[in-house]
Amino acid sequence: MVIDLPTLPALVSGTVSHRRAGPVRHAFHHRVYQWIVDLDAVPHQPWWLRPFGTFSSTDHLGDPNLTIKENVEHYLADNSIRLGRGGRILMLAQARVFGHVFDPLTVFWCFAADGTLACVVAEVHNTYGERHPYLLRPDATGFARTDKRFYVSPFFDVRGTYALSFTLQPDVVSISVTLYHGTDLAFSATVRGRPRPATRPAILAQVLRRPLMPHRVSALIRMHGIWLWLRRVPVVGRPRHTLQETS
Repeated sequence: MVIDLPTLPALVSGTVSHRRAGPVRHAFHHRVYQWIVDLDAVPHQPWWLRPFGTFSSTDHLGDPNLTIKENVEHYLADNSIRLGRGGRILMLAQARVFGHVFDPLTVFWCFAADGTLACVVAEVHNTYGERHPYLLRPDATGFARTDKRFYVSPFFDVRGTYALSFTLQPDVVSISVTLYHGTDLAFSATVRGRPRPATRPAILAQVLRRPLMPHRVSALIRMHGIWLWLRRVPVVGRPRHTLQETS
């Protein structure tokens, strides 16, 4: 199925919401913006906007000396997926702002040359500087499942199953992630926004309205973690992480 795409590059302005189940319930809702870009045409800003929106291979999977697209293609090839000449990869991510970025979830939509969606790569980052990509094959509704394999929060161990849903349309981009322990819902998160062309006035408006976006994301994650710790939610030890980017 060929997907109708937003005009790229785009700024996706919307909200992120989290909900934690269990004995200590916690929920929040914040305004955010992200970028969605074609990795064949990663935007380069004029000097006066460059501090507010750059992208680097060092922030994602693979070799920092290669481009982001080359690294994603190598990851796909390691998993026996080749998009072919004319294949496209779109990335939903935070940009670096004043040299800092923290992106809890980067999403790569990987399209074959005929425009059909071959797969999605969901790259999860934690606050310890670690990352793990999940290779997903969503169905026609954008739904996929995968086992949890990566330590993200100090309040959850590495077990359970993720149910994920992806929407990429000209008027809406949304990602939802739900963690199940057996049949019990443990955690859910949703990012939803409206994509608009990333013109220079649009970028400047977001910078003025929501300055230091990745810094704010980092601070909010730690603030909500402290809230849970103060309520004596048990902390789970972090296992040794092995960088593994082939499945």
